[in-house]
Amino acid sequence: MDPLILAAAQALAAGDLLGALKRVALRNDAPALALRGIAMAQLGDLVRAKALLRRAARAFGPKAAVARARCVVAEAEIALVSRDLSRPAGALDAARAALERHGDRSNAAHARHLEVRRLLLIGRLDEAERTLATFDAAPLPAALRAAHELVVAGIAMRRLRTQTARAALVEAERAARQAGIPALMAEVESTALVLSTPAARLIAPGEDRLLLLDEVETLLASGALVVDACRHVVRNAETVVSLTTRPILFALARALGEAWPADVPRSALLAGAFRAKHADESHRARLRVEIGRLRFKLRTFADVSATTRGFALAPRRARKVVVLAPPVEDQHASVLAFLADGEAWSSSALSLALGASARTVQRALDALATAGKIQSHGRGRARRWMTRPVPGFTTTLLLPGTLPID
Repeated sequence: MDPLILAAAQALAAGDLLGALKRVALRNDAPALALRGIAMAQLGDLVRAKALLRRAARAFGPKAAVARARCVVAEAEIALVSRDLSRPAGALDAARAALERHGDRSNAAHARHLEVRRLLLIGRLDEAERTLATFDAAPLPAALRAAHELVVAGIAMRRLRTQTARAALVEAERAARQAGIPALMAEVESTALVLSTPAARLIAPGEDRLLLLDEVETLLASGALVVDACRHVVRNAETVVSLTTRPILFALARALGEAWPADVPRSALLAGAFRAKHADESHRARLRVEIGRLRFKLRTFADVSATTRGFALAPRRARKVVVLAPPVEDQHASVLAFLADGEAWSSSALSLALGASARTVQRALDALATAGKIQSHGRGRARRWMTRPVPGFTTTLLLPGTLPID
């Protein structure tokens, strides 16, 4: 191998980006273009990095199957970082298969990790777990072992398995230190901070406080009847009733949960769930219908009983009713939650991650931009939206893959 290319590759593997660029900055052969593209991606110039990697893939030609596949994997990583989640998975799968056929197991494993991270971002946890379970990370280099454990920790945190997440983060830190890559160590440290920052807010009789992720896990296993405003479900230890597609029913359930053990006046339910300032008989009739539907949905573990002035929630076996809410609530909280990771998202990626229509997401983005909460850069398909993370809050952890936007 060309000594300069080898030295640049070694510098890049060690995290010395400027050292790698010094060796290949003036060269336009295929290996140099690929190394420059990877270095520019790590320096944050994703547009130039993508262009360099595409030039490198063309320059390698069809006979250099492994080199071309590596360029495809690097470009897929750029797409993930730039939140291009709609990118077809076929090219990455083909590149991974080519790498496996030629014995490049490390880069094949990296390609699989990229796909798992994409599935994790869009909330397809079952697929992510199945894909992750198909290979063993033990023989991988230290950097890839760290990446593997970070993915394991990410899935565990979304599943509310904090002990598994902590164990994975310990292994990730050990592997990152062994690799000696500062950026990787910083990523592990940043991910670990998630476990020590508030993930939700508890609303219960006589208390309103923030909860860490392990406290959320304990609460959900406690046997209490939980009205979960993070996932739009009502649950106890054994049963989960999803109301993600029934916003009126969930609004009623939350109002009843926040008032428990007291009842809620009919006027308050009409104003909150139906936004009816001046209720008439049609509104009251609709309230009775929706209460009947909610009663049917919750019939296995709770009843919704009528009182003199309204309605009250009555759990059958649970001794306590609590509401679990996001730590920060906003009209477009689900969009803000994804943007709070500090990355630049396209509207199409947000639409895919939220399971909402592109028009709905665009309206939410426009409203947030008008309010000064987010900003965009670029035009047309290159337009990206971002905001700074909300200090001290991990607002995306409890979001499901598909969450309706009001």
